[in-house]
Amino acid sequence: MSKGTYYLSTPIYYPSSKLHIGHTYTTVAADVLARIKRAQGYEVMFMTGTDEHGEKILNVAKGKGLEPKVYLDQVVSEIKDLWETMEISYDHFIRTTDEYHEKAVQEIFQRLYDKGDIYKGEYEGWYCTPCESFWTESQLKEGRCPDCGREVDKTKEETYFFRLSKYQDRLQKLLEETDFLLPRSRVNEMINNFIKPGLEDLSVSRTSFDWGIKVPFDDKHVIYVWIDALSNYITGLGYPEDKGGLYEKFWPADVHFVGKEIVRFHTIIWPAILMALDEPVPKRVFGHGWILLEGGKISKSKGNVVDPVVLIERYGVDALKYFLMREYTFGQDGLFTNEVLLNRLNSDLANDLGNLVSRTIAMIKKYNGGTIEKSDFVTSFDEGLKHLGTGTKEKVAAHIDEMAFSHGLEEIWKFVARTNKYIDETTPWIVAKDESRKAELRTILYNLAESIRIISGLINPFMPHTAEKIFKAFNMAEELKEWDATTTFGLLPDQTRVNDLEALFPRIDVAEELKYLNSLSQPQEEKIEFKEEVTIDDFDRLDLRVARIIGVEKHPKADRLLVIQLEVGNTRRQVVSGIAEHFEPEALIGRQVILVANLKPVKLRGIESQGMILAASHDKALKLLTADIESGTPVT
Repeated sequence: MSKGTYYLSTPIYYPSSKLHIGHTYTTVAADVLARIKRAQGYEVMFMTGTDEHGEKILNVAKGKGLEPKVYLDQVVSEIKDLWETMEISYDHFIRTTDEYHEKAVQEIFQRLYDKGDIYKGEYEGWYCTPCESFWTESQLKEGRCPDCGREVDKTKEETYFFRLSKYQDRLQKLLEETDFLLPRSRVNEMINNFIKPGLEDLSVSRTSFDWGIKVPFDDKHVIYVWIDALSNYITGLGYPEDKGGLYEKFWPADVHFVGKEIVRFHTIIWPAILMALDEPVPKRVFGHGWILLEGGKISKSKGNVVDPVVLIERYGVDALKYFLMREYTFGQDGLFTNEVLLNRLNSDLANDLGNLVSRTIAMIKKYNGGTIEKSDFVTSFDEGLKHLGTGTKEKVAAHIDEMAFSHGLEEIWKFVARTNKYIDETTPWIVAKDESRKAELRTILYNLAESIRIISGLINPFMPHTAEKIFKAFNMAEELKEWDATTTFGLLPDQTRVNDLEALFPRIDVAEELKYLNSLSQPQEEKIEFKEEVTIDDFDRLDLRVARIIGVEKHPKADRLLVIQLEVGNTRRQVVSGIAEHFEPEALIGRQVILVANLKPVKLRGIESQGMILAASHDKALKLLTADIESGTPVT
């Protein structure tokens, strides 16, 4: 019988490059919660996906010589492969380039505009392209982005604003009087840092790039991330066209999982948009902490990522899942090192769980011919073992409802430790030597097998692959694997046969493994791949000339293009170049650049370009190749 519905989500990830262990952390937590809720009898909707619009995606794709959608299809395929490798049980994967999402976002924008909550104005502020974030002067750190530490650009452009300030009082009440945001420590941060200083209306469109969803009534503008990306949580349920379907069934969301760096977006901007639409806000947003390296936060922008695939290939997916959920308190930051990982895998998985299972199977085979038999004999240690085992599930469930995954696993491992202690207390290797104690031996072995059955049922949402191996080793029927079956002791049938099982988690030589893992993190020289070789005759066909820039105008039909007038000796040339986002026109006047003078002329957005000027780019920075010599001089 269904207990009702349960809707949870991860953020939609930004596919500017491969995902790292920080994204895996969030998604594994959501997966564990989804699996437990399904096991408890809920109809679950678990949504994840990708946020695919914006200037950064456009630049990355351009740098690879690909159209944005072609680039994105490749990266999203890799993300889905990672989630398959991680055995992530999501129900729906949304892409903001999905046609239904784009149509729904336009409808949402139109409704907000018609209501008067969106209006046209002009925005001026500091913008960080890698983070795609706007910052005020006071938020900058030493003039740089407070998140990634990179340079920011002063931006001024026409924009549409969302009346965020209109919802300030309602947002403060939501945060102060409900458990909408957890952990509670994040509530004070949102109120004191953002709401009490006064919310400003929010820029929700851009004109400086066109990779995005067009504003339905003004196609010069694209809808910015706040409305585009955040709306995925309802458009993925069919909003607004199919409000009577999945949206009515699952909304409001039971919990959004987000990293603490995007809590502001999800607890101020997102609920304000929903309030403006007259829709319910999510029941809860949980802002988890960061996994930190010794150099700080793991970040694609900083380039200090840990690849989960490497760890999975080395230690297995269940080991990585266990480590992420056990090592870190979900609402707090935690430090990742290779040594912390290896020691946790050795102590908990190899020594505690793996050793318990292998010892028990070995003793059943050695002392009882591979068969589990029930007995009426009762040892003085049985009651404590059974009481702890049958009471563990409720403790785990209570912790999971508070998103305290590490505490939930801690409760399970208390029972693992108690079962290992039961072996030491009952000494089956001594009892087996005495023929008169056969009944006692059967009880001990049965209680060990039954404890392992309960443990395997409890770890199943966290480590499904490991649980399935144990299920098969003990020939468990389907009903014995169920979550609710862990509250009853004594369900394994009499005369159950056990099967051979390879070591679940072989012990790791930490010193040797550290050498290997540390070698992977050493800086590698990037191999430069050169283009196909040419002859001197091929090169000689190019006519490279020094040219002086004497005039620059913005292209009337393309924001990224500049129309440049060049003096090449006593000749004039016109070049159309896509460098507008890197240079102001007046700053280029008088510069001596290198022109490919014999390139066949082409028309770019209706204006003829007679050649090409040379430039070099690295990490989003672009520099023109220049020469301090008389214009018209050949470059040889």
